[in-house]
Amino acid sequence: MKLDVDALRYLSRDDFRVLTAVEMGMRNHEIVPSELIDRIASLKHGGTYKVLKNLLKHKLLHHDASKYDGFRLTYLGYDFLAIKTLVNRGVFTAVGRQIGVGKESDIFEVATEDGTVLAMKLHRLGRTSFRAVKSKRDYLRHRSSFSWLYLSRLAALKEFAFMKALGEHGFPVPNAVDCNRHCVIMSLIQGYPLVQVRELQNPDTIFDTILGLVVRLAEHGLIHCDFNEFNIMIDDDEKVTMIDFPQMVSVSHRNAKMYFDRDIECIFKFFKKRFNLSFDENEAEHDDAEVDSDSDECRPQFVDIKKVSGCLDKELEASGFTRKDQEVIEKFVDGDVEKESESDGEEAEDEEDTVDQINDTSVINLESLSLVKEEEDNLVEDASKDADQTEIKLEGNDKQAEAEDDSEEEEEEEEDDPELIKSLTKQRQKAIKAAHGRRRVVTSRNSYKDKGGKSSQNSKLHKQLSSW
Repeated sequence: MKLDVDALRYLSRDDFRVLTAVEMGMRNHEIVPSELIDRIASLKHGGTYKVLKNLLKHKLLHHDASKYDGFRLTYLGYDFLAIKTLVNRGVFTAVGRQIGVGKESDIFEVATEDGTVLAMKLHRLGRTSFRAVKSKRDYLRHRSSFSWLYLSRLAALKEFAFMKALGEHGFPVPNAVDCNRHCVIMSLIQGYPLVQVRELQNPDTIFDTILGLVVRLAEHGLIHCDFNEFNIMIDDDEKVTMIDFPQMVSVSHRNAKMYFDRDIECIFKFFKKRFNLSFDENEAEHDDAEVDSDSDECRPQFVDIKKVSGCLDKELEASGFTRKDQEVIEKFVDGDVEKESESDGEEAEDEEDTVDQINDTSVINLESLSLVKEEEDNLVEDASKDADQTEIKLEGNDKQAEAEDDSEEEEEEEEDDPELIKSLTKQRQKAIKAAHGRRRVVTSRNSYKDKGGKSSQNSKLHKQLSSW
């Protein structure tokens, strides 16, 4: 949409109040209901609907009545809100001609009160030529839902942060002035895109300078990801300046090597095609012995990059630099990594102790859960053990009795033996049933029997054994 700032002079305070109300409503609504706009704007005497009609005439709002009566901001209305805010701040006072257009933004000239010309970049994500923003750019991160205006705002904030940080570290970038919503104000570069340049006095020097910028960015923890002839400015003195930073990622990104190699490949292809630079011949001139040298030897390799100064990806939270990476760095700074490496050797020596400790902790954790089952199992085992012990005792007593008693007592034992066998078999069967059925078994065999005052057969047997 073409930016026509003539209507900006005729918009009243109520018009901007209603535009702000629609912007606030779009935080939770794709289409803001008319009643909500009226409630947020709080204009007197129902003037909201009159203002909405005026804004629709200037195409600052879009009306949608498919599901309910509502409105949403257009890019022109969002431009007017950003421009009005920056004018009130005193950043600039006039808007000039359009000097650039791309798949994600438009660039205009603006002038300050003292006549200084600046560049104003308006991010316009969602154009039909570039709608794969969610997959190509990492603006959303963990968010699932989005609007094009919100994505444009995130892109502007990210570019302003990268531009300011790179300028502070001495990189040749435009000077970041201010940012509001999807609008970024920067210094105007007096130069041309490299794609428009046909001749250079020192193409080899420019080539080395551009490759040095890619390597230097990687040493600071960043990769441009779109470093080509369209995003490199060069002036009359052949001074190189980088532009366009929203898509930058960290060297910790999973595809960092691919992005780095792609940037290097773009530079090699352009200079070979436009300025006829043959890199194989240059190597052969320096060393006649290496005639069959490969062109890849002169290319910077991602593996050889070392972070020698600053971690801009950590400071700016570049894409691919996660919180886990930050925790690892903090541990390394505190010396925890060294302690862990030392403790690895001790753990290898005391492996058995650690296994015992783990088993002890697992038993303690499970003790409260399996307490009832363990008690039942213990009772069953005690019952079976007692039954076996009584069998052994009774058999031993029988053997002693048989050795000591005379032939007269043997006749009485023969009469009592069937009763002992029956009682023992009964108790054996009960213990087996209790073990299989998980029933509660009392260790004392006679505690649950003598209830009706009648003496049981087991008590008689005990009395006989005690008399023996």
